[in-house]
Amino acid sequence: MRYLSIVLIFIVFSCTTQMQVTIVADLESPRIKFGVEKLSEVLVRNDYVVNVSSEMSNNKGNRVIIVSEKTDNTKKESFKISTSENIISIEGADASGTLYGVLELIDQINQQKALPATINLEDGPEMVLRGTVIGLQKTEYLEGRSVYEYPYTPENFPWFYDKELWIKYLDMLVENRYNSLYLWNGHPFASLVKLDDYPFALEVSDEDFKKNEEIFKFITEEADKRGIWVIQMFYNIIVSKPFAEHYNIKTQDRSRPIVPVIADYTQKSIAAFIEKYPNVGLLVALGEAMEREYDVEWFTKTIIPGVKDGLKALGKTEEPPIILRAHDTDAPVVMQKALPLYKNLYTMNKYNGESLTTYQPRGPWAETHRKLSEAGSIHISNVHILANLEPFRYGSPDFIQKSVKAMHKVHGANALHLYPQTSYWDWPYAPDKTETRLLEMDRDWIWYKAWSRYAWESNRDRNDEIKFWSEELAAKFGTDTETGKHILKAYEEAGEIAPKTLRRFGITEGNRQTLLLGMFESQLVNPYKWRVYPGFYESCGPIGEILLEYAKKEWEHTPHEGETPVQIINEIVEHGKKAVLSIDKAEAKITKDKAEFIRLKNDMYCYNAFANFFSEKVEAALLVLRYSYSNDIKDLEKTLPHLEKSIDHYKQLVNLTKDTYLYANSMQTAQRRIPIGGDDGNNKTWKELFPHYERELANFKRNLNLLKAPKDGEIVRKEGDPWQVEDVSLLMKNNGYYNLKKGTKVYGMPESEIVDIAPELQNLKGISFIADNQNENGTHLKFKNDKPVKLVVGYFNTDQKRFLFPPSLETNAAGNTRGEAEVILANAVRLRDLPRVNIHTYEFKSGENELVLGKGRVLIFGFIDANQKVTSRDVGLIDDNEKEAVDWLFY
Repeated sequence: MRYLSIVLIFIVFSCTTQMQVTIVADLESPRIKFGVEKLSEVLVRNDYVVNVSSEMSNNKGNRVIIVSEKTDNTKKESFKISTSENIISIEGADASGTLYGVLELIDQINQQKALPATINLEDGPEMVLRGTVIGLQKTEYLEGRSVYEYPYTPENFPWFYDKELWIKYLDMLVENRYNSLYLWNGHPFASLVKLDDYPFALEVSDEDFKKNEEIFKFITEEADKRGIWVIQMFYNIIVSKPFAEHYNIKTQDRSRPIVPVIADYTQKSIAAFIEKYPNVGLLVALGEAMEREYDVEWFTKTIIPGVKDGLKALGKTEEPPIILRAHDTDAPVVMQKALPLYKNLYTMNKYNGESLTTYQPRGPWAETHRKLSEAGSIHISNVHILANLEPFRYGSPDFIQKSVKAMHKVHGANALHLYPQTSYWDWPYAPDKTETRLLEMDRDWIWYKAWSRYAWESNRDRNDEIKFWSEELAAKFGTDTETGKHILKAYEEAGEIAPKTLRRFGITEGNRQTLLLGMFESQLVNPYKWRVYPGFYESCGPIGEILLEYAKKEWEHTPHEGETPVQIINEIVEHGKKAVLSIDKAEAKITKDKAEFIRLKNDMYCYNAFANFFSEKVEAALLVLRYSYSNDIKDLEKTLPHLEKSIDHYKQLVNLTKDTYLYANSMQTAQRRIPIGGDDGNNKTWKELFPHYERELANFKRNLNLLKAPKDGEIVRKEGDPWQVEDVSLLMKNNGYYNLKKGTKVYGMPESEIVDIAPELQNLKGISFIADNQNENGTHLKFKNDKPVKLVVGYFNTDQKRFLFPPSLETNAAGNTRGEAEVILANAVRLRDLPRVNIHTYEFKSGENELVLGKGRVLIFGFIDANQKVTSRDVGLIDDNEKEAVDWLFY
């Protein structure tokens, strides 16, 4: 240990009878200096007189704390604390380990209200990186911009310039031993660096640019003191709005190939950022705004060269870390090509997708994790978005501990990347409706504490953990440990409800679905019309059955396998009851933070009401699916009471939330589709959803009565009316048109002959394309329309790669800018030897328009009037051996 030449007196006060403590430390290290300052503060609060020195004192009898860094310990961030007579020694493997050793001593002092007489322990983290996420995002799009496009300005993010808020948040991180902080934004470079070659690309004013420089410097320096590595995330390929306007291009266009000027601009932006902030890491999201075929080229020929150019300008060779996000890219292949070029690479993949569903991950998504963990670098598990947990409080240490163990054992991950439990798009605020907005970091303290605790060490004894969390909750609410145990029980019972519900009944784990707003019966009985995300059921929970499988096996009297829908609804109802019972037991003994306890109690009641509502919906869905086999009207008659009970429970949910929550989901855009579209910030509360569920019940009653009227129990369902066609002028060469009627060969080949078609489409004229050209070059349309129109597009219902996949909000956040994400007509066209066809529509304003679709076969069926009413339905044109969907009962 190196010593300074003078003695620094840090704090000396109080009377001579007080115990004196000398802290001996090298204060040249910002992290050690920060730790010593915090240690001095806590000692003074406990009536010690504190001296801070660079060398040992000869004053015998006083306590001495020696803080040093010993680099012979190879385990990063580890430390050792030992006692010899009146001397406590803290030795860290590095500056961070030393800081964590000091913080451990601080924790001991806070518990004992005094400096421990003896303390001897060694500790260090299991996970290499333990980081949290802050999104520089908003609940809605900015005018004239698309998803993720949010410049760093005081108008967009006033909190970003609040230094006190940053200190509070960074202190929370270091207290929980987090060592990384991720800042997420679509294209941050145009807010943080200026380029000589592209001066027009800057999208903030000079005044705001100076503010950004100052605050970014402040954040990174304060983070470094606390051993926290700041990592800036960005999407590809997104460019700044002024850059796009200068070159008359879009800011983001998934179908766009790599354009030299965009590649040059991006490479120089990264180089300038590295040169300016060499200690800030980069998180690269190749997916969502770029086709996968360009990923390797973009990563190896634009991003990595940009980092190297920045290092060259600095005269440095030490590579800053680059994290490759695996979402919507073939990350193992990218890593294989990139590692020979750049060694300091990490990989990241979503743990349960964009939700928390299981501590038993499996299937194709788990296989991706394992491949990445074997790629030759540290693999990071990303607890992402939490779309199924918004907005109620979640704090189940048991579920979280088991999840961290699964990250290690199943996925091979050794690092954690943690999203806020709720309100990511509205950070720093919580969704609660309070007079003064609650801070998310305060409300969800247990979320951050639990994940960090198990990222540090996952293999902790369950009984010890119950004791630990019971004491933590008792201290939080000013009560005894037994009452704290009741609160813990409530957290852990409620903590099973959303994960179990989504993994067994959801359409997707992504933020396309807001689970706690509920689901419609049509989504339960016919989920594939709503496009179940591939791999979801196979990856996000233990082996089990979805409703369709369960109903079929019940009818056929075949054995069930694994987790069943009936099992889950019974379990979530029981969890809800126990959560309410436990929180009620605690209420009488709460003496501290009573307002927060009442909010927590209300959340337990909300979970209970949701579980009861959802279980009744599932009971109804099972009877409807049974009817699809039995054709017995009595099955539908038994359905009605369950739907009516579900309405009663949902009414309770409305009453519990109308005065306590601003919203259920913080992303309030057209990306939200399930249970219903969130366009223009609508349908984000239970009160807004209630009339939709009432309408669903009324529709079912009407259709049930219609079925009961005929003697034979059959009903002729009304077919859709033909859509009103609009003419447009094509501004491109084309191969002619075809009529949408039986016998037409849409590709001119026998296999493509129309066998049956929805009546809605019969007046349309399809635009001819050559299948091979679509597979090789994609599909390009350019046209002029005098009034708003919708382009009718037929996507083949298959996962074969020679067919173009339909828009997916899970992989393309801009995939609903024209309303194209929803299936308007399911099973609407049947072709002789090709997959059946689902209909989507793209809306265009009047003027000259262009649409570029990716590679693969897709059918262009022409244009309709955008203002006409279009009813979504399952047309039911399926093969003879397939079962007809019964969701029509709810329309």
